[in-house]
Amino acid sequence: MIAFRALSDDHPDLGHSPLLRAALLTLRYAQEHRSIGLTKTMAFKRVFVHWAVEHFEWPGSSAEEMFRYNKVINEYEFPPLEVLHYLLIKLRLGRHFKGEFRVTKRGGELAQAPAPLFGELVPFFVLEIDHVSYARFDERLFGKWDVWMNVINVEADHGTTERALFAAFYGKDYDWDNAGWREMAAFSSGVLRPLEWAGLLVQTREEHDGKHVHHVFKTPLWRSAMRLDTDELLQPVSIQ
Repeated sequence: MIAFRALSDDHPDLGHSPLLRAALLTLRYAQEHRSIGLTKTMAFKRVFVHWAVEHFEWPGSSAEEMFRYNKVINEYEFPPLEVLHYLLIKLRLGRHFKGEFRVTKRGGELAQAPAPLFGELVPFFVLEIDHVSYARFDERLFGKWDVWMNVINVEADHGTTERALFAAFYGKDYDWDNAGWREMAAFSSGVLRPLEWAGLLVQTREEHDGKHVHHVFKTPLWRSAMRLDTDELLQPVSIQ
């Protein structure tokens, strides 16, 4: 079973969610400017894409880094915004009207209510979206969210690595430097990255013995917002 707890609007752990922060910024921007302009293909126009790159403070996608090689950025070149745009339309928090993105009544209400917006946005994003598909990766991953999240709940409770988590599900014979790299990539893009974008996991990267090691930790938001079957298996952190 996967359940999301209801939090208060001023709960500090909500600040760990990049997706929630981006949604609040986008909805409030559209309210303040009355709309966001769209291209002929119904993507956000570049003026807003550039604003989003500068203000989302997206992990691993700093404005400085993105503008270093691309002075002009389209929506599809900033995947978090492309996904968020889809989510806001799908959940009817925004709509397209006469070449513009406009906030719906429901979207306007949630723009001032971070906790209900999180409850509307994040469970749908994590559990209902085909993450591997929007990552433009053809490999399909065997598994389901109920298993993934309950196991990660235990394995990452005191921190673990991407490699160890993958091995817990699929065995130890796969790695980025052998034929299992496709499966590893599917797991990273289809499971770990969505949880990181939602603000439930955080990853750190370091080099060890010439290899890049990805460490995975549950954020405070995971602990405050999630209720899972394996919670009873968790052990408290020992203090020495």
